[in-house]
Amino acid sequence: MRFLKSKTLLTTLLLCSSLLASDDEQILSNDRLKLFDLSKEQVQEDAAKLQKDWINPVTYKLSRTYNEQTNPLKSTITVNQPIFKSGGIYEAIQYANSVEKYSNLDIDLQKKAMIKDATALLFEIHKMNYTLKKQELLVANANLDIMRKREQVMSGLLDASYLDNAILDANTAKNTLIDLEYQNKELINNFNNLASQPYQKFSLPVFDVVKDEEFLNNNLNIQLAKEDIEKKDHLSFMTISQYLPTINFTYDYTKYHDKDGDLTLKEQNETIGLNVTLPLDVRFLNDIQSARIDYLKSRITHNTTILEETNYYKTQMAKIEKIEAKDEIAKEDYKLYDSLLNDITQAVKAGLNAQADLDTLQNSKQIKAYDIEILKLERQIELLDVYARINR
Repeated sequence: MRFLKSKTLLTTLLLCSSLLASDDEQILSNDRLKLFDLSKEQVQEDAAKLQKDWINPVTYKLSRTYNEQTNPLKSTITVNQPIFKSGGIYEAIQYANSVEKYSNLDIDLQKKAMIKDATALLFEIHKMNYTLKKQELLVANANLDIMRKREQVMSGLLDASYLDNAILDANTAKNTLIDLEYQNKELINNFNNLASQPYQKFSLPVFDVVKDEEFLNNNLNIQLAKEDIEKKDHLSFMTISQYLPTINFTYDYTKYHDKDGDLTLKEQNETIGLNVTLPLDVRFLNDIQSARIDYLKSRITHNTTILEETNYYKTQMAKIEKIEAKDEIAKEDYKLYDSLLNDITQAVKAGLNAQADLDTLQNSKQIKAYDIEILKLERQIELLDVYARINR
């Protein structure tokens, strides 16, 4: 049965059903969410500015010329605007749109990664709560072992070295408990750095099954790499267009606010025209080839990203298989302790075993119950990492 479950997992992926687009952000503090919102707004403004980069500014100039005869005051308006750039205008607009999509996807990845971190800390805190309870029982068992060894030493059944080792083991268990209590406080503080409320206010998410095809089709890393191809493609054509003919609309307007006695000057003058420019640059082939190489690199990066995400999926499935195998062993041990506990209970009633033996087995059974809960949480933590890579 264990192997059958493993095969099924190779074609399915568990993802969090409660971490939906409308709810998953609630775990983050308002300040964290505001930063992401501001980043989105900044991307929108930068993209709008980039879309207009092909539009040249209109120049206005107010000047007074000083010479020996006259000192006229004049203002000039100059326009030199490309209206055809061999496809460069269209590609510039498309490039700006692609940059906006790429940047928004990147922000979505960052936000999902932070949500994942906060949720993972929530899982780790609950896992630590079970670990602390488990360690407390291990300390209790160590103290019972000291009591048992002490009676055996006093009765001459064991030498003192056994009691000494039992005391050392108990001290180790107690020191481990102290370390775990500190780690628990550290986890809570780290969670509070990200979260909007104390961890007790949040319920642990529940996971649903999604096919592996959906993981790849909606993978944010793959989508980001794909959008990078589009961005580099438009940039490549933009680079080529810079070295092709450009048709410009020109307009010059001059107005004299005073002639200062110079009757040869007209009060105002305007000129409208068209010109064609063709830049001649010995570096143009290098520039075009460099942009083309950058585009080809983005296509290779996209392919390697698909490979990496596919193997990542397989690795996560292998981790789940490992955890489920450990879970099966823990459940078998729990059943064994349950059976032994029934036998020891009868033996204690008959006076064949001490109460300490019964207490030790009861603690050991509960420890295995905590192990099972911890393994469930470990499984969820491994699957949660996948959530940050999915666009849902």
